[in-house]
Amino acid sequence: MSINPDPKYNNLVVQKFINQTMRRGKKTLAQKIVYNAFSIIQEQTKKNPLEVFSKALKNASPRMETKPKRVGGATYQVPTEVKGERQETLAMRWILETARSKKGKSMEEKLAEELILASKNEGAAIRKKINVERMAEANKAFAHLAR
Repeated sequence: MSINPDPKYNNLVVQKFINQTMRRGKKTLAQKIVYNAFSIIQEQTKKNPLEVFSKALKNASPRMETKPKRVGGATYQVPTEVKGERQETLAMRWILETARSKKGKSMEEKLAEELILASKNEGAAIRKKINVERMAEANKAFAHLAR
């Protein structure tokens, strides 16, 4: 199944983000949330929201992660490199998770805030990335188990 670019920005990555934002198949609502978040970003930063979005994704993308591997009854966390598609997906997932976990504002405001923070290399999604990479770094001793 192929994904078509989104109608407003004609961008494939934005469409993937809308699809991840979507809950219970309500795509129009997800589109409204993402586009409103983009307009909030435009107002607050006076920058192109697509640039802020792509910078946020780039900053939140992990380079290394750990995967569990069983060897003789023990499970080791083996560090592995993250491929391009998965980097993008993880970054989107973390940004959305952190935006959803915030309280007291509309989803558009929370999402805009999280994207702006991630583009400046701060915020909860960036903390998550740092923790994942730190975990991979700490388990470098088990790298020889990777296949």
